[in-house]
Amino acid sequence: MQSDPSHTYSAFVNGKRLATGPLHGVAVAVLRARQAAPDTYPLIISDATGQSIDLDLRGDEEAVAARYTVAAPPQAPKVRGRPKLGVVAREVTLLPEHWDWLAAQPGGASVALRKLVHEARRSGGDAAQTRQARDRAYHAMSTLAGDLAGFEEASRALFAGDHDRLVEQMASWPNDVQTYVLQLAGPTPG
Repeated sequence: MQSDPSHTYSAFVNGKRLATGPLHGVAVAVLRARQAAPDTYPLIISDATGQSIDLDLRGDEEAVAARYTVAAPPQAPKVRGRPKLGVVAREVTLLPEHWDWLAAQPGGASVALRKLVHEARRSGGDAAQTRQARDRAYHAMSTLAGDLAGFEEASRALFAGDHDRLVEQMASWPNDVQTYVLQLAGPTPG
């Protein structure tokens, strides 16, 4: 499993954060923890999604790190569009009346579609980011604290957007878990 180099992961053992960083580094830290205490079972969470992942820890540190190190991207084949400008050509399927409307817009179909996408992102962006942050925090919270006191009420507070009540319900949880859940509930992961 190759990981995206921009994504980070966090590993926890018994409510304490063991490591955070690129997957290859976290995997090595988890391997070391398992070697030092074979009865421990670290939980690994994607900071981008809040979802837990499993790691293949067979082999030595070098083998584990290599398994989760991102390889250099291959040379990209020639693509349509203007890739140097970030413009990528892809297919869009629309009904004839949609194409007629787009063609009648100032600047043509491409300009009109870009304007529509920008407006949609601008108007729905905050709500989408809030939903993603809430979902990310809930996934991690379920994995790390699903069996802890106050989990149900903390979940309700998270979904209600009640930060003070969320903090209050997590008060008895390990500090690293509280900090991590609040970090993920923020507008950006990591």
